[in-house]
Amino acid sequence: MTTDFPRLTTIFDRTDDPDRIRAEIRDFLDQAPKPPGLRDYGPTPTANDVEPGRAWHRHLAENGLTCLHWPKEYGGADASVVGQAIFAEEAARAGVPRQLGITAIDLVGPVLLAFGTPEQKEAHLESIRTGDHIWCQLFSEPGAGSDLAGIRTTVEQRDDGRWVVSGQKVWSSAAASADYGILLARTGPDKHKGLSAFIVPMNADGVTVRPLVQLDGESKFNEVFLDDVVLDAHAIIGEPGQGWAVAMVTLGRERLTLGSQAVSMFRLHEKLVETATARGSMDPVLARSLTTLWARLWLLRYTWQRAIESGDLTSPTFSVLKLMTSEAERDLGDLATDVLGTDACIDPAEDPLVHAMLVGRAQTILGGTSEIQRNILGERVLGLPKEPR
Repeated sequence: MTTDFPRLTTIFDRTDDPDRIRAEIRDFLDQAPKPPGLRDYGPTPTANDVEPGRAWHRHLAENGLTCLHWPKEYGGADASVVGQAIFAEEAARAGVPRQLGITAIDLVGPVLLAFGTPEQKEAHLESIRTGDHIWCQLFSEPGAGSDLAGIRTTVEQRDDGRWVVSGQKVWSSAAASADYGILLARTGPDKHKGLSAFIVPMNADGVTVRPLVQLDGESKFNEVFLDDVVLDAHAIIGEPGQGWAVAMVTLGRERLTLGSQAVSMFRLHEKLVETATARGSMDPVLARSLTTLWARLWLLRYTWQRAIESGDLTSPTFSVLKLMTSEAERDLGDLATDVLGTDACIDPAEDPLVHAMLVGRAQTILGGTSEIQRNILGERVLGLPKEPR
């Protein structure tokens, strides 16, 4: 793809003029050529989304709109949290993905910048920036989803220095399309200090990926089986026992992406209102429910704004944000059944409201359950006794 736009990285230097940043990004996204088949697939592409998503990502990379939070020396923009949020919001408004996938740029990139060796940075950062390589996150397990410290996948080091991995992962987004995975596994008995992080080539012998079919018919999540997978001696990220620190970096970045969902939810709310009006089903009860949800979305939007202005990704505010976002999206999906009636039973590919109804409930589970977020808020904000473990 070619473009008449200049490289846009430097617009994020104007930290005192967020309105100008927003205007330039909006203008760029509105006029940018869109590859055939491109859609706003969210943080994770399906197999059919990879080709148009990669073409779109390369176009963004050519114009300096990928890796916004990375240092400029690695092709980033050193953008503030506010600048990153503006781009995420405008991408949602334009109905386009803000990058090929969340894992490589938002999760793996910061980890390699913080813990990676010069050789690891040289081998992976540029291919992540340009979208040439897709990554997946090999963290959750069947018996350890929200409790990452309870994972059981093991890694043992052989006499020749190489590592051997055995275990199972689940809910691994984009694993079926991934070139590499970032693995959290157990190298020692201590619950936290016994965890280490590794780079896993997804085509390595012993790696088996089984896609999971979701209610909406898509397959974004996968099971991954690791049967005596041999990794190079230099596959470890950081030092043995630093896996928990690596995990905290990825989770902090993941929280930052949640606020852009508020824009998408406003669009879905508009669709609910339009559909109910067109079908003649806008009675006083439904109108009251839609109005209440509309007010909640604005509260979410302002909570997001306060969170990004603080710039502190470790703030409990992000747990509030995750909880509010997940439950608002769930309730939007539930409300779709009131709008659609029996038409809620049609193919989700034919109606975005049916799709929202089917995936809404999952939002309260993925990325940290609502129960876990309430525990965090109770313990860290309200000072309540910790849950027995």
